[in-house]
Amino acid sequence: MSNPTGSFVLTRPWHAVGTLCWREWVRFFRQRNRVVGAIGQPILFWLLFGAGMQRVFEVEGQSFQEYYFPGTMMLILLFTSIFATISIIEDRREGFLQSVLVAPVPRWAMVLGKILGATLIGVAQGLVFLLLALTMGIRFTPITGILIAFWLFLSATGLTALGFLLAWRMDSTQGFHAIMNLLLMPLWLLSGSFFPIPTLSAGAGAAQTGMHWVMRCNPVTYAVAGLRHLLYRDMESPPFSGPDGVIWTPAPSQCMLVVVVFALVMVAWAIWQARRHTAGDLK
Repeated sequence: MSNPTGSFVLTRPWHAVGTLCWREWVRFFRQRNRVVGAIGQPILFWLLFGAGMQRVFEVEGQSFQEYYFPGTMMLILLFTSIFATISIIEDRREGFLQSVLVAPVPRWAMVLGKILGATLIGVAQGLVFLLLALTMGIRFTPITGILIAFWLFLSATGLTALGFLLAWRMDSTQGFHAIMNLLLMPLWLLSGSFFPIPTLSAGAGAAQTGMHWVMRCNPVTYAVAGLRHLLYRDMESPPFSGPDGVIWTPAPSQCMLVVVVFALVMVAWAIWQARRHTAGDLK
């Protein structure tokens, strides 16, 4: 946009954020395979693993499907962040990203638009999956439902910003898939989503000690644990804790602190990264 003298003026940044966010929604719902893949595969995992692991799962007062439920919701957010940030590579290849980069808007508006669009898509999918909690007897108040939606928003923001960081430097979707599977899937597996985090005992070996601290240092661990706290907060006896001293679970305040800091750091890092020119910007 230019004024009568011919000099450029900045378009309203938040208008650009909203436009790019809406574009992500339109693209998502036009590609039905993304809708099915992003939510269908985690549901399939939940059903298959829930049936197969039921006999070997040993957390008092809880089935494996109940324990695995928050982890499946986080997996939905993870898949959404992967599928959404792939569009950065596609946009660069098609020339759309270059058009956005030379537009009279700050780059942070482009970053926030992409991240916000993918985040809201992930939250919407997570809330749809949340309805399945009613089939397992999990009940929560409307206030708790709002808190869960907010928690999903914070968690999805951090994961999507991390996906943005990885996609920004790449020009190959195959390479992006390889990196995402190498990094994000272990983050999810080592987050207490699939199996509990045991406490350290006096006779714990080096491997068990190392695994324990890797899982404790994983930010996704706190996202899953915080979601688990919220899902069962309205129940008289939350079943996720297990026998005292056997399973390590972070406190809700710890979960909030880690997830908020992780989201802020990832978004700030993504904005800083987008301000740096890459070879792909000229393609």
